[in-house]
Amino acid sequence: MQGWEKRSVPEPIVVGIDIAKQTFDAAIGVGGSIATFANDEDGHDALLAKLAGQTVELIVMEATGGLERDLACALQAAGFPVAVVNPRQARDFAKAMGYLAKTDRIDAKALAELAQVLSRHPQRARFVSVLPTPEQQALQALVARRRQLVAMRVAEQQRLSISHAAARKSIEAMIEAIRAQLDEIEAQLAKHIETHHADLARQLASVRGIGPTTTASLIAELPELGRLSRREISALIGVAPFNRDSGQMRGKRAIFGGRAQVRRILYMAALVAIRFNAAIKRFYNRLIAAGKPKKVAIVACMRKLLTILNAMARTGKAWDDSLHPA
Repeated sequence: MQGWEKRSVPEPIVVGIDIAKQTFDAAIGVGGSIATFANDEDGHDALLAKLAGQTVELIVMEATGGLERDLACALQAAGFPVAVVNPRQARDFAKAMGYLAKTDRIDAKALAELAQVLSRHPQRARFVSVLPTPEQQALQALVARRRQLVAMRVAEQQRLSISHAAARKSIEAMIEAIRAQLDEIEAQLAKHIETHHADLARQLASVRGIGPTTTASLIAELPELGRLSRREISALIGVAPFNRDSGQMRGKRAIFGGRAQVRRILYMAALVAIRFNAAIKRFYNRLIAAGKPKKVAIVACMRKLLTILNAMARTGKAWDDSLHPA
């Protein structure tokens, strides 16, 4: 047939991105080019333009304390699948692949190779990140600021207890200013949650032991709540015990990794629930009676509490005493 031309279909590629404060390096494909972009809107747009028309199987980048958030959201909004991985896991993979040196370009190349492995994994979908919505990003900022203010207040209170009389007035003024800022941030948090997350907040708050701070932190820092299985979300937070076995040796199981901030919040919530939530209290007492150490029992209560909250978020139902009989 004359005039017919076969159109070439672009090969699917993977992308690895190493993020820094000012720039990021992107490895376009395994063995492909590595380009450096500014870590701002112009740089994000430049990467999107470079990827336009490409079939991208997966983009992998490290979690870098929030520096990756804007780029990850921009890529996901453009329809690209994005996986934000733990930096330690990414580094372990790079070492396993023989990358003992560490530079931004080497890291980007190693992340592209990791993306290729994950894209072929039978459970690929679970590696693709659930990125926060703009409302959740705003909530994350407020929760983080509240945490910073609390830390500042504790530091000033400790200084006050050992301060000289000449400095005491200044420290007291700072504590008062921090207290005023805390009141303002907490009011903003309450308004934001009522506006954007009222239904989920009411469901979580129906559990005895879950207060406003825990509710805000879970909504802000755990967007996967209700979207994962109980085992997946326990591993994500770091409250799932992992085996330490080799040959005939049977090691002690222990929790490992996960999101430290969420785990701290869950720890405090579990302590309150052990006292005031009948279901969690019974569970804790049963573990203690079985000879479990107190710390092990508390972690188990954290995991049970997280499992319950995850199920509630998935079903859209509040706490039901009939589901937790004596």
